[in-house]
Amino acid sequence: MSSRTIETVPKAGIRQWLGLAALALPTLLIALDQSVLFLALPHLAEGLNPTGTQMLWIMDVYGFLIAGFLITMGTLGDRIGRRKLLMIGAAAVGATSLLAAYSGSAEQLIVARGLLGIAAATLMPSSLALIGNMFSDPHQRGRAIAVWAGCFMGGTALGPVVGGALLEQFWWGSVFLIGLPVMAVLLVVAPMLLPEYKNPDAGRIDLLSVVLSLAAILPIIYGLKELARHGFDPLAAGALAAGLAIGVAFLSRQRKLAAPLLDLKLFKVGAFSAALMILLVAMLGTGGGYLYITGFLQMVEGLSPLEAGLWIVPSAAASILAAQVAPVLAKRYSLSSVIGGSLIIGTAGYVLLSFVDPTGAMPTLIAGSVIIFIGVGTIGALGTNLVVGSVPARQGGSAAALSSISGDLGTALGVALLGSLGGLVYRNTIHPPADIPTTAAQAGEKSMEDAIAATNALPDPAGQALLTAAGDAYTNGLNTIGIACAIIAAASAAIAFGVLRRAEFAGAEFAGRRLTKPPAR
Repeated sequence: MSSRTIETVPKAGIRQWLGLAALALPTLLIALDQSVLFLALPHLAEGLNPTGTQMLWIMDVYGFLIAGFLITMGTLGDRIGRRKLLMIGAAAVGATSLLAAYSGSAEQLIVARGLLGIAAATLMPSSLALIGNMFSDPHQRGRAIAVWAGCFMGGTALGPVVGGALLEQFWWGSVFLIGLPVMAVLLVVAPMLLPEYKNPDAGRIDLLSVVLSLAAILPIIYGLKELARHGFDPLAAGALAAGLAIGVAFLSRQRKLAAPLLDLKLFKVGAFSAALMILLVAMLGTGGGYLYITGFLQMVEGLSPLEAGLWIVPSAAASILAAQVAPVLAKRYSLSSVIGGSLIIGTAGYVLLSFVDPTGAMPTLIAGSVIIFIGVGTIGALGTNLVVGSVPARQGGSAAALSSISGDLGTALGVALLGSLGGLVYRNTIHPPADIPTTAAQAGEKSMEDAIAATNALPDPAGQALLTAAGDAYTNGLNTIGIACAIIAAASAAIAFGVLRRAEFAGAEFAGRRLTKPPAR
C-alpha cells in the first residue's frame, strides 16, 4: 500500500442528483429522435411525396450531422461553458423540431433534420461532461453514468412505441414535437441545478480543424452506410477513402497546434484508449446484430414496426438493468473482469442467434437478444465511465465526444460489414421457386426487401413460396451474423481481460478511491 495515496473527494448531494435527472432529459430525447422516425415514414411519404433519394436523406442526415459535429461541440463546450452550450443546444433543438414538424416539402424537412442533428450534437458531450464535473466521487460517477446510459437505451426502445401511439391519433409531424416540452423543462431547470464549467486554459478553436473533422467524419459515415445498403458502389467507396485521407490530415494538424480541437495526448492514457477500443468493437457487433434482429421480426415474422418495437422492449429493459448493476459489480470486482465477463455473456447471446430457425424462432431470438443486451448495458455504462473518468476534468467535453463517436462509428461499421456479410449469405443461399416469373425470381435473389416487393405482383401461392424461400435465406444470414458477432464479442473480451488488466488501477476509481499512480505490479 506504500505506493498508493488516498485522496478525499466530495460526495454529490441532492442538487447533483436532481441535476442528473435534468441531464437525462436530452439523452432520452436524442435516443427517441433516432428511432421514432421509422414508424412515421409511410405517413410522411403520403404527406410530402418525397423521392427515394429524399427519403434516405430524411432518415440519414440527422445521424450524419450528429456524428460530424460531436468533436467540435465537445471542444466548444470546454471553451465557452458546458451548461451554456447545453442550453443553447436545447433551445436550438426545440426550434428545429418545430421546423421539422411543420415542414411543407421534403427539401424543407431534410434541411430541418440536418439542423436538428447539429443542435442535438451539443447535448451528448455537454451532458456527459457535466456529469463528470458534478460527481467527483468515482463510485457515484459510475452510478450517475449508468443512469445516463440507461436513459439512452430506454429512449431507443421507446421510440417506436411512442411514435406508434402518436401516429394513431395525430399527423406525422407530431413525432418531432416530443422534444418541445422536454427542452422547455431543461431550459427552466438547468440554471438552478447544473453547474457551469469551462476549461480556463483552452485556446481559440481552430476553424480549419473544424472543417477537416467534418470533411473526414461525414464521408466515412456516409460511405459505410451506403456500402451496407447497396453493396460496393464507386461513389460510396470514394467517399470512404476521401474521408480517411482527410482524417489523416486532421490528425496531422492536431499534432502541430498548441490548442488542438482534439488533444491526441488523451490516447496515451491506457485506460482511455482501451475503453474507446472496447466500445467501438462491442458496438460493431451490436450494430450488425440489431440490424438483422429487427429485420427478422418485421420481414420474416411479419410484424409491424410497432409490434417489432414492443418485442425489443425486453432487450432494452435487460440493458437498462445491467447498466444499473454494472457499477455495483465494478465496486466489488476488477473492471477487466466485469467488462470481460459481460462480453462473454454477450458471446453466448450471439451464439443463440446462430440457432434461430425460420419457424418457431421467437423464443430463441428474444432470449439471445436479451442476453446480448445484458452485455451491451454493462459495457455502455462502465466503458463510458472509464472514458470520462480517466482524463482531466478540463478535457471532459472532448472525452465525452470521443465516447459517443466510438459508439457511432462502431455501429456504422457493424451495419456496413455485417450487413454486407448477411446480404452475401442471403444471395448465395436463396432458392426461388421454379414456377414463378423470372423477374420476380431475380428480384427475390437481390434482398429480402426486394422479395417482399415482388410478391405484390404474384398470386398468393407463388408469393408465399417466394417469401418462404427469402425468409429461409434471410435466417441463414442472421445465423452467420450471430457466429461473426460471437467471434467479435469474444475478441473484445480478450481485449478487456488483457489491455484493461494493464490499466487496472483505473478500476479502483469505481471502488471510491483515486490513486495518484498505478499500484506496483
